[in-house]
Amino acid sequence: METINNKAVGKVLVVGGGVAGVQASLDLAYGGFKVYLLESKDAIGGVMSQLDKTFPTNDCAMCILSPKLVEVGSNPNIELLTRSKIVKVEGASPHFKVTVLREPRYVDISACKGCGDCANACPVNIVNDYEESLTYRKAIFRRYEQAVPSAFGITKYGMSPCRTACPIHVNAQGYIALISKGEYENALSLIREVNPFPGITGRICTRPCEEACSRAKVEESIAIDLLKRYVSDKEKVTGNKWNIEKPSYNGKDIAIIGSGPAGLLAAYDLSRKGYGVTVFERMPEIGGMLRYGIPPYRLPREVLNEDLNILNELGVTFKVNNSIDNTLFNDLKDKFNAVFIAVGACKSRKMNIPGEDLPNVIGATDFLKNALTGEIKEFTGRAAVIGGGNAAIDAARTLLRLGAEKVEIIYRRTRAEMPANNEEIEEAIQEGIIFNYLRTPVEISKKRESLILKIQEMKLGEPDSSGRRRPCPIEGSNFKIIVDQVVVAIGTTPNPVLIHSTPGLETKKRGEII
Repeated sequence: METINNKAVGKVLVVGGGVAGVQASLDLAYGGFKVYLLESKDAIGGVMSQLDKTFPTNDCAMCILSPKLVEVGSNPNIELLTRSKIVKVEGASPHFKVTVLREPRYVDISACKGCGDCANACPVNIVNDYEESLTYRKAIFRRYEQAVPSAFGITKYGMSPCRTACPIHVNAQGYIALISKGEYENALSLIREVNPFPGITGRICTRPCEEACSRAKVEESIAIDLLKRYVSDKEKVTGNKWNIEKPSYNGKDIAIIGSGPAGLLAAYDLSRKGYGVTVFERMPEIGGMLRYGIPPYRLPREVLNEDLNILNELGVTFKVNNSIDNTLFNDLKDKFNAVFIAVGACKSRKMNIPGEDLPNVIGATDFLKNALTGEIKEFTGRAAVIGGGNAAIDAARTLLRLGAEKVEIIYRRTRAEMPANNEEIEEAIQEGIIFNYLRTPVEISKKRESLILKIQEMKLGEPDSSGRRRPCPIEGSNFKIIVDQVVVAIGTTPNPVLIHSTPGLETKKRGEII
């Protein structure tokens, strides 16, 4: 029972908001019952609201229905439950217990004036089920003009595949829709809700979103990453500036160790929540592998600096040339409310073969850092790069730019399994880099000033844990090549010195912090 106007009344649930449910609700409400009218759609009216004429009188359907809808909406004894469905019915007459699931409308009915400005501004078109899928409507919509309730609602089908695949869930579907309508500033604002560095990521992202793009089932994936780069570059060309509001200080301070992508994004998110943020970086400039691992031909330094400048505007403090040892780490824990470790994976993995500790055998991260800082200014000999990722391609193309006579990439699978971006591979081929597939080094030795690589040919077996076919050695297929430099680019791990000297850290098998 429920009390309405100081009178105890019974409660009735009417399921279905068509003309029958509407009339039943009105009859019950005028009979003194409290009525819950449940409808799965956004508005009541049912099929009759879709009709032009009624049968057999040929009267106007909406002329008959509309007054009843208004009457239902204004009746204090009737409560509308739209976007709802019954999950469970328990009990027996006359005492039922009904569990109802209500889907979110994403619009506050009490605040919506029904003006339709939101629908005019919405860039997303979807099939209109009210008109039997013959037309399109906006993602924010009112079911029909005379709908009750008259408030708009938003249709959401969940997270799109491209957004799900993105590590930080950038709303790719949303910003592409805005770009398609020419709303470039709004698109950039949407990107920056979670990604403050669109100029950077628009050039170096590995683009898992494009691999998941549904459009590939029709023709090919949308150029999601390049569209992000486009709106970022357009802002710079037009001279517009991102004026970000600096939040009030909340009284808490966070230390971040490392100014690579993870540290920078953490600094951005924390500073926008009002935390005081101090970032400690062992190198002379911030950026981590963005600055010391990615060549300028892929990521121009002016783009890097412009994107990172937003952190200065937010008041983030950077302490460069600060290498964190165990003593200083303990000091940080005493001085700050929290410490975020974002040291990254900047140490090249070993191949675990004889001779890889010889001079002129170097990991890709160290080689790229030395080249980018100017420690290595030129190289005129022959080089071999081991690996098939982006770091291997970067190292090979950097060697060419340093003056290498010949550069070979040695990879133990085929091109189809290479994790490097396809565009990077194509450009490397055009620049003259030689790719040796299904081969792996098994030993490195020194002969005078040169290095001798013993290479073993491989064949592909069954898929491994990564989903790629496992490379298997072919017995008796060894041969040798002579080079002057070997760069190893088979993956990276965190710095073991910091990991092992920091109390309480849990790591995976290869040193990744859990």
